[in-house]
This record gives sequence, C-alpha cells and structure tokens, in this order.
Amino acid sequence: MSKGGRATPEMVGSRIREARKMAGLSQQQLATLLKLHRPSVSEIEAGNRRVTAEELSRVADLLDVSVSWILGENVENVEDDDPRVQLAARELRRLKPADFDRVLKLLTAIKR
Repeated sequence: MSKGGRATPEMVGSRIREARKMAGLSQQQLATLLKLHRPSVSEIEAGNRRVTAEELSRVADLLDVSVSWILGENVENVEDDDPRVQLAARELRRLKPADFDRVLKLLTAIKR
C-alpha cells in the first residue's frame, strides 16, 4: 500500500501481471477476455494506465483473485497454528503435482 493508504497504479499493475502469469494467460489472452486491446493490458501492468472499477472487478473474477488483493488491502499475518493454515495444508495435499506447483508460484508472487 502506498503512503496515504491508496494503491498505486504500479502496484496494481504488478499484482495483475503476477495473477495473469499464475493463471497461465498471455497479455493478449487477458485483453481478449476483457474486450481490450493488448497494449491496454501492457499499459495497466506497467502502471501507466489506471484500471476502472469495472475492469478491476472483471480482472479479479477472471484471474481468480480478490479485488482487495490486487489493491494490496487486508494483508494480515497468519500463524502456523491457525486453523485456516491447517485446512489449507490438508487441501494442498490433495492437489495434483502440476496444480500444487501453480499454487506455490502464486503464493510466492503474493508474498512479494
């Protein structure tokens, strides 16, 4: 989060880029899904073009992330003994190896 509590276009763009990559989509594919031109997605990811509220909602839905995550809100620390962590660990054990790798990549991207 930037000073003043508002997400910067650069941070929003970076999060969209990370989520797009984790979803396995190219800029062109995301642009097509959003009914935008590819350069618009490139400009968003570079922080040179602001995202409208409607676009932000559509991006979050398409990339299966929350709007609050894209905006860098609601970041909280979670302890290892948190029941949610235990539940997540159980669910992760059920994933196929390729899906597990995608989750790990997404977690790494989110952590940054």
